Amino acid sequence: MADPLQKKILLVDDESDVTDLLDYKLRQAGYAVRTLNDSLRALSMARDFRPDLIVLDVMMPELTGLQLLRMLRSDSLLRDLPVILLTARIETEDRVRGLEIGADDYVPKPFDTRELLLRIQALLKRTPHSAAGNPAKFAAGSIVLDIDRHEVQVAGKPIDLTATEFNLLRLLLERKGRVQTRDRLLADVWNYSADLETRTVDTHIRRLREKLGAAADEIETIRGVGYKIGG
Repeated sequence: MADPLQKKILLVDDESDVTDLLDYKLRQAGYAVRTLNDSLRALSMARDFRPDLIVLDVMMPELTGLQLLRMLRSDSLLRDLPVILLTARIETEDRVRGLEIGADDYVPKPFDTRELLLRIQALLKRTPHSAAGNPAKFAAGSIVLDIDRHEVQVAGKPIDLTATEFNLLRLLLERKGRVQTRDRLLADVWNYSADLETRTVDTHIRRLREKLGAAADEIETIRGVGYKIGG
């Protein structure tokens, strides 16, 4: 009988040697794993398996990883799933494009399996929870963030955020009135900063503001430094 607390990972890559290797390593690390070499079946598999995280290759025939990512982010059941992109294309524009669509992380091929496992672990640790004595809700203006329900409302209406956008907004609200540098946000939201550019933060802030609509001005840009919410 499967452990209900066991985290589930879905791997989608057209190269069977990649999925075979990662399947072995992830199972060794204690994850429940499903693998696919056919990108056309990825959405139905994700709906059936309901993974906690998806590792998705970008360069696949028939349906690319970026096309799949767009479909995931528009699916009401799957839109909040953390997604790590794997790709041999490492140009900055390609990385930014993936992040703009809604990827949570980006790992170039060839990759070190230990590093990928650490990134998976870091993403899974970001699941919001409220410890005893800590507030379960944060607010600024018309924005209300509920940690326990993993919900954000603006003027009483819920808005859809990716896992990364939710955690970025949560961090800014938790540190209300304090300026957060781009480097600090990279370290605290993405859990590392070595090979992500500060442009990553700007991309996610822009997308977050778009979703906040009339409340977008609650996130203040501190020129040359970073961002904050509240005075």
